Amino acid sequence: ISCWNPLQSLLSSMKQACEILTSDPEGGAARIPFETFSFLYSYLASIDGEIPEADTEAFLQGIKEQADKHSGMVLLRHF
Repeated sequence: ISCWNPLQSLLSSMKQACEILTSDPEGGAARIPFETFSFLYSYLASIDGEIPEADTEAFLQGIKEQADKHSGMVLLRHF
């Protein structure tokens, strides 16, 4: 029985991307601009093919609402 979850895999990839792309010091919030996060998340979700576009849009809307409270920056705790 496979326990692979495409959403968890995508979120793990996004966490790594935030940690790589941030200008925060190591161990910090790993903030990245929403535009960067949205682009990467949308791209990875589309090539995965198992996450419905409506789910991607809804997820990104929630992330955007959080980012708007933090000067347009996505923090790891937002997802």
